[in-house]
Amino acid sequence: MKRTALCDLHVASGARMVEFAGYEMPVQYPLGVMKEHLWARENVGLFDVSHMGQVMLRGENVKVALEAILPVDVLGLPEGTQRYGMFTTEEGGITDDLMFANWGEDIFMVVNAGCKEQDFAYLQSSLVGCDVEIIEDRSLLAIQGPKAREVFARMVPDASTMTFMQSLKFEWQGVELWVSCSGYTGEDGYEVSVPNDHAEAFANALLSFDEVEWIGLGARDSLRLEAGLCLYGHDIDTTTTPIEASLNWAIQKVRRLEGDRAGGFPGADIILPQFTSKPARKRVGFLVDGRAPVREGVEIVDASGEVKGSVTSGGFSPSLAQPIIMAYVSTQALDAGEALFANVRGKNIPLKKAAMPFVPSRYYRG
Repeated sequence: MKRTALCDLHVASGARMVEFAGYEMPVQYPLGVMKEHLWARENVGLFDVSHMGQVMLRGENVKVALEAILPVDVLGLPEGTQRYGMFTTEEGGITDDLMFANWGEDIFMVVNAGCKEQDFAYLQSSLVGCDVEIIEDRSLLAIQGPKAREVFARMVPDASTMTFMQSLKFEWQGVELWVSCSGYTGEDGYEVSVPNDHAEAFANALLSFDEVEWIGLGARDSLRLEAGLCLYGHDIDTTTTPIEASLNWAIQKVRRLEGDRAGGFPGADIILPQFTSKPARKRVGFLVDGRAPVREGVEIVDASGEVKGSVTSGGFSPSLAQPIIMAYVSTQALDAGEALFANVRGKNIPLKKAAMPFVPSRYYRG
């Protein structure tokens, strides 16, 4: 297994390490998943996400070339900000989702760990005449929670005024930090790229504050589920279109039908018409009756037992003190307002449709 630059620090902190996307990663710490989750909701959670792929894109026409393979507005993204995007197939499916930032002449991109090798190859083959620099000498840390801004300002005061989806460079003890105001928890906070040889010192500086605790992959997953955010390979993949996945918001109007730069990306002929002609299924959220968690793969059925969908993410919500799920469900059943159930080992458990995010997001927008 590969190891991040912070692996030894995780072990020293009492982490239980597991394999994830080819890396040895911390799934939980002595605090335990439930307490870690609630800590991030109430204080500051520190996450090592260095297994994710960091890449720098350069070239005279890099933004035009990138917009040709992403269904989002690249050319209109203001400098110093970032945007959520995805790679799509000619069939309208999703091969990965990602974040990319406009740094003037450069585009900084972060992709998922399990997809990064294929993503790097795709970028190198697609962005003709552009430089694709794979960043291997930097770690990535997420600082998340309602006290994250206050804590991070003690180390990097100028970052205190950053708003959601800004992406800027700062200096800390002579080291250049690449900082985005975003995260995967629904909380205010930052993701920070720091050189590998300074990552441990940076992490220890954050951990010296009483408000900060390490958070592992277990609580990271329950936090992102409460935030209604997709996990690639579960809630989105090559069989799901962005519209089926309820990611309509991620495709700006300028790239939609009738937009000034409509289409032109892989799968546009399938994806864009779905804005007006509903797809057969949609990703939606449900609260689950009772206390037993409902897991991925469980069928969603109607009162007669007919299958109407399938769960893609599910678990117990520590913040709501009840199980929640995300699932793909027949739009016909949703429009009809049918009573729906999770069929767990032959038992139908009632579901209540819920707006996502399940827990209100607290991104700082100024």
